[in-house]
Amino acid sequence: MQSVYAITTSKTDDLVKEEKFLKHSIQKLLDLYVLQLQMLVEVQKLAVQQIEISKKKHLATKEDLQPNTKFINNKVIACIANSTSISDHISNQKLTNWENDDEYVNIIWQKLQISDLYIKYMNSKDNSFKADKNFAQDFFAEIIAPDAKLAEYYEDQVISWLDDIPFVNTWILRTLNKAKENKPLTLGSLYKDEDDAQFVSDLFRKVMLNHTSFEEDISSKTPNWEAERIADIDMILIKMAICEFLKFPSIPVRVTINEYIEISKDYSTNKSGYFINGVLDKLSREYSENKRLEKIGRGLL
Repeated sequence: MQSVYAITTSKTDDLVKEEKFLKHSIQKLLDLYVLQLQMLVEVQKLAVQQIEISKKKHLATKEDLQPNTKFINNKVIACIANSTSISDHISNQKLTNWENDDEYVNIIWQKLQISDLYIKYMNSKDNSFKADKNFAQDFFAEIIAPDAKLAEYYEDQVISWLDDIPFVNTWILRTLNKAKENKPLTLGSLYKDEDDAQFVSDLFRKVMLNHTSFEEDISSKTPNWEAERIADIDMILIKMAICEFLKFPSIPVRVTINEYIEISKDYSTNKSGYFINGVLDKLSREYSENKRLEKIGRGLL
């Protein structure tokens, strides 16, 4: 959607250049995933450093000398720290963010320390893997994921990351939920398979190569609306949905309609969902009647 918007508003026809940028943006999403996940490890490292500093105090207290090590021994965070695939990605992509901008690690650590979540966890006698997993998930969901300063930092790094954060955060919570004791986490894949990766290019190209004819179809179902009066994002979403209707026979019509209604909730107006649903419903019925809608498999209409 963003790439279609970029190429249509810039009035350029360089599909190859924009497609490369699209693929690059998707690849950078994996960097964001790793950085967010690695934040758990970096905060734990900072906690270890502070314990060591406290032990060396001239007038160290009993608590300084015999600290509560529950957090620094969290088994789920250890799974991340011991992941070869994650450490390799950090090394290969030169992700030195938390070394160069460690003030953000400090911000998260300070927030964690004063949270009820942390206090309750540190006082708990439950040392099970399940307890550690629940804490890691809550730590991420309640403190790391919603942090505004961290979001601003990511937006400054890569402009597309601000939109990617909700997806990445959900992905990380799923990753943490799948963690198993004594097994390092494996870096997730951006695509399910080669077909999934190819779908990205195919959808982008087919939308752009057919967007003029798609716009004509839209006009036929919105006689009281000039194209200029339809919000740019709504127009793009409807064109993308039409493309799935006509060019991707394995995607069910209802799945397509529901998907683009959901996207409109995040990127367009409050009434866009109703408008998009109405136009797509009319078009899908017309395509079906005219035999233009050819879906493969049962129940795809």
